[in-house]
Amino acid sequence: MLQIDLWKRIVIWAVCAFGLVMALPNAFYTRVETHNDAVATIESGATAEGLDALVAQWPGFLPSGLVNLGLDLRGGAHLLAEVRVADVYAARLTAMWPEVRDLLKKERDTIGTIRLQRTEGAELRVRLNSKPDMAERAAELVRGLARPVTTLTGAGSSDIEVMVDGAEIVVRLSEAEQLATDDRTVRQSLEIIRRRIDEVGTREPTIQRQGDTRILIQVPGIGSATELKEIIGTTAQLTFQPVVTRTSNADMPPGAGNELLPSLDEEGLFYVLEQAPVVTGEELVDAQPSFDQNGSPAVSFRFNTTGARKFGDYTAENIGNPFAIVLDKEVISAPVIQAHIGGGSGIITGNFSVEESTNLAVLLRAGALPAGLDFLEERTIGPELGADSIEAGKIACLVAFGAVLVFMVLSYGLFGVFANIALLINVALIFGALSLIGGTLTLPGIAGIVLTIGMAVDANVLVFERIREELRTAKGPARAIELGYDRALSAIVDANITTFIISVILFLLGSGPVRGFSITLGLGIITSVFTAIFVTRLLIVMWFERRRPKTLEV
Repeated sequence: MLQIDLWKRIVIWAVCAFGLVMALPNAFYTRVETHNDAVATIESGATAEGLDALVAQWPGFLPSGLVNLGLDLRGGAHLLAEVRVADVYAARLTAMWPEVRDLLKKERDTIGTIRLQRTEGAELRVRLNSKPDMAERAAELVRGLARPVTTLTGAGSSDIEVMVDGAEIVVRLSEAEQLATDDRTVRQSLEIIRRRIDEVGTREPTIQRQGDTRILIQVPGIGSATELKEIIGTTAQLTFQPVVTRTSNADMPPGAGNELLPSLDEEGLFYVLEQAPVVTGEELVDAQPSFDQNGSPAVSFRFNTTGARKFGDYTAENIGNPFAIVLDKEVISAPVIQAHIGGGSGIITGNFSVEESTNLAVLLRAGALPAGLDFLEERTIGPELGADSIEAGKIACLVAFGAVLVFMVLSYGLFGVFANIALLINVALIFGALSLIGGTLTLPGIAGIVLTIGMAVDANVLVFERIREELRTAKGPARAIELGYDRALSAIVDANITTFIISVILFLLGSGPVRGFSITLGLGIITSVFTAIFVTRLLIVMWFERRRPKTLEV
């Protein structure tokens, strides 16, 4: 019998209603922007530089999720950055110097006095002053500091290579460790860039690794590439370093193991600091904008357990000595330690504005970039281009819609009308699903929707042609409809499963535009099968129950 149980009808209409409710906010929202002292209202989907507000004409108690627009539709900023991984080699070896120094000091009676010669690139040189003939013995001791490389490709290798060059010991990172360091550095940079962009509330950025040391960054809706660089381009390397002395001489040699850094607030003032920091920003667990005792903007911070212990021990042992707070190779302040600072918390003061203290807190909270970035490409994609793309996409969808609607009505009459109604519901379900999952619609994604419009009626064509064949065998209308759906089902499922598998592969292996296309294609296949098998059939059954036709024309 041609019938559908009541509970099935309720479920089908409930799914359709839910999809429509999720999709409708995209039609009711308008984006308002200010640009050149003018206020322009842009249709949902079209955005522009200087986005200020989202004006809703939609009840607040209903779902209000919007389809995110990709860079090609919304406009925004595009950057291609290269991570300066070589900087990490030098920092790694510089941080190793105190460990090497303390180890060799214990053997002073055997190897004599030592002096840090220099640290350049991926090389640390230590000179034996009094007993140069003991260089090989000293090198053997330093080799004991080597650790295994913790990667699959570098398994069995040590992280350092120690050689003797006359009276000098030369410490280098091994090739396996350099490769592992490159990978770690780029991965860490990716995560920190993602955190920084997420902190400012940007929706759906694209942050991907390209090659060995490059990172692609695309952020829709941001004003310019310069603005994006300000968010992610600051290294935000925070260190707390002992002060050796202050000077106004910018050319003063700092001495071995030290460095000369300028003051951020006082022009012409320089500090000689020990290169090895006591505590670094990597040991921060929180940073928040605040105000100091004078009501000036500042940043309060808190260390983890390890950092708190180091910070507390140093302040307890160095009361009366200055202690520099350094951000990106500039001394923010160098207060004198008045008392032991326990608890692992403190405050950074300086000539900050409220905005600067807020931004600094964001950068410190997200973490320091392990290395600097060189920007190889930077582009700002204007909203006009995105608006043009959206308009072209609308035209393509309308043309596809019109052609399919006319074809189905001319070919299948009333049944074609039912298929067209299901097609409209199908597209609404796609937008509802995109809103629900927070998906991003790109220009290739629009192409996926247009393709779905054409493919969506394929299942209905198979069913209707099957019904025609059943009618030719002199079966009654009810039996012909029932057999048409039952016997076309396997062909519909098989055809769509293969296409869905391709869309999954494109999503997993592709990136950027390819992913945008695969998302709308995959969702379109699911909604097409649902509307063809369930929605169209329900519409036909409801019509048949009301009219009870003796003959059927398809």
